[in-house]
Amino acid sequence: MQEITDEAELGELLGEPTPVVRDKARDRLHELDVAWLKAAPFCLMATSAADGTCDVSPKGDPAGFTVVLDDRTIAVPERPGNRRADGFRNILSNPHIGLLYFIPGRGDTLRINGRARLLRDADFFDRMVVKGHRPKVAVLVDIEEVFFHCSKAFLRSALWKPETWQPDALASRARISKTLERTEDSLAELETYYGPAYAEKIYH
Repeated sequence: MQEITDEAELGELLGEPTPVVRDKARDRLHELDVAWLKAAPFCLMATSAADGTCDVSPKGDPAGFTVVLDDRTIAVPERPGNRRADGFRNILSNPHIGLLYFIPGRGDTLRINGRARLLRDADFFDRMVVKGHRPKVAVLVDIEEVFFHCSKAFLRSALWKPETWQPDALASRARISKTLERTEDSLAELETYYGPAYAEKIYH
């Protein structure tokens, strides 16, 4: 293996970004960013602990789930999950955060980097109620950098082309759980648990 050990070597291999790409990051939201956040039903939240260990967590809700408080501040609601709270624990020791917002069918994405804080309540929590669920926690993000990212990765992966999808080519969620996580439960029980009724539990 030939390891890359410094930025100069990396630059020689990849080349330098064009001025447009290099300078496209902004420190506050534009109205186009706000429109994107209002349309986005999904994002990935990247955090790291003080010791450098990392986590990327998916966040999803009806479109517009991220609340825009002003052009430098957004908030992302917590929803019921597995209660590991890996990303939240990271934020407590290291506030740096990265968010990547997706819109189904679009290849471009919106990237937001900044510093995060955890809130247990605020007036705007009432704007985050979905199906009667008011979040117990929200991530408040002070924006430091925001920019749009091109669609090349989505085009290379054909992510949004249904004809390329093969969800049944891999073990089902129930079988994965039976093998790796809930080994004492029967496969039939897990298939029921992860079946159609699972969607009714996502806000409980």
